[in-house]
Amino acid sequence: MKINPYLVLGVSLFLMPSLQAQVKESLKLEEAIHLAWKKNSEVSLADSKVLSKSLEVQSVKNRMYPDLKVSGQYQRLTNAKVDLQTGGSSSSTGGTPVVNQLILGQVTASLPIFSGFKLRNSVKASDHMYEAETANALQTKEDVAMRVIDYYAQLYKAQKTIDLLAENKKSAQQRVEDFIQLEKNGIIPRNDLLKAQLQVSKLQLSLDKSTSDLNTLNFELTNFLKLDPSTVVEVFESDFANFDMSGIPTSDETALGNRKDLEAVQLAQKASLDNVAIAKSGYYPTLALVGGYTTLDLKNVINVQNAINFGVGLSYDLSGILKNGTTVKLAKSKADEVKNEEKVLTDYIKIQVKRAMETYELSLKQEQVYTEAVGQATENYRIIKDKYDNGLADTNDLLEADVEQLASKINKTLSKADSIEKYYALLSASGQLNQTFNLSKI
Repeated sequence: MKINPYLVLGVSLFLMPSLQAQVKESLKLEEAIHLAWKKNSEVSLADSKVLSKSLEVQSVKNRMYPDLKVSGQYQRLTNAKVDLQTGGSSSSTGGTPVVNQLILGQVTASLPIFSGFKLRNSVKASDHMYEAETANALQTKEDVAMRVIDYYAQLYKAQKTIDLLAENKKSAQQRVEDFIQLEKNGIIPRNDLLKAQLQVSKLQLSLDKSTSDLNTLNFELTNFLKLDPSTVVEVFESDFANFDMSGIPTSDETALGNRKDLEAVQLAQKASLDNVAIAKSGYYPTLALVGGYTTLDLKNVINVQNAINFGVGLSYDLSGILKNGTTVKLAKSKADEVKNEEKVLTDYIKIQVKRAMETYELSLKQEQVYTEAVGQATENYRIIKDKYDNGLADTNDLLEADVEQLASKINKTLSKADSIEKYYALLSASGQLNQTFNLSKI
């Protein structure tokens, strides 16, 4: 049979948009987390804040270097009256000079020697804030990693649920076909056929709902990873099945030593104490080395060249001694605020770790129960099916046993993914998630 080439071209053009509409992306969980650490907007914002803090540190350090300024002026003077006060005789031996031009050039330098330890403490405070911002950035990466894990777990659950629903729907449709023949032959009442058909409809509704949830989750994940919205992320089963869960923390000691948000608050507290020392510097005078070079030419009056000066500059704000007390109290109050924030966060971390530990243990127990329930539901369906075939059970019993068998399979699959998700949540609560996924590789 001869194939029309225009028909082939038309079919190809028709299918091309649908083929291009979805692009499958195979990403293991670790690869997705690394991608999020590189592309996510929250991580980018955190890295930008770290860069800003590093520049602030350099800006503060620059204050310790000498200030060097160069200035120059050229001015035309009109009808300037010059009266030279020389301290000598008032009589003049000559006429009044014509002054119509001024040239002035200056170079000044100043090097701070002592400012009540203000500069030194300013550098320490900025260093501590930079370290705190770095710790905050690492905590942001930890939170982003946990969100990726949540997305992957939900995607895996949705995909496995769809697979199980589709498989069960196929069996239910076959049962409907069998019941149609049995109903035609008068072996079963029409009511039983309608019940079987109703079960297929319910399965279809569940399948549509799960598919919609899967599409929504996939879009949220691709948006989170900054991928093309049409990308379909394929979750590897190895990420949520036969997973080895090791290094499980058993107390909150690990969290108190590893949590980056707690470390950031502790560093902020050190910076607040540095700020108290900075405020106290107002009680001290400032001392600096000063020097300069001046050249001056006031036409027909004075000409100064190579005027070099150097010495020591001292300043003391006497009124500030009285006013500075409030500034010091304010700095101490802010330091107390940060200290209390650390206490609050420490208590929260302890509760969070305890909750994560209990939730993880519960998920393991549930997984064991659901695994046993699969065997029980399967055996129950086999027995009911035998009874139904022998006329000892009705259609309601058969369909109910089938639903229980499907529910047990779904629960087992979801419970496995849930226990792994809770395992990662426990690692996150103890501050070990970044270590698990090798943040040093980024």
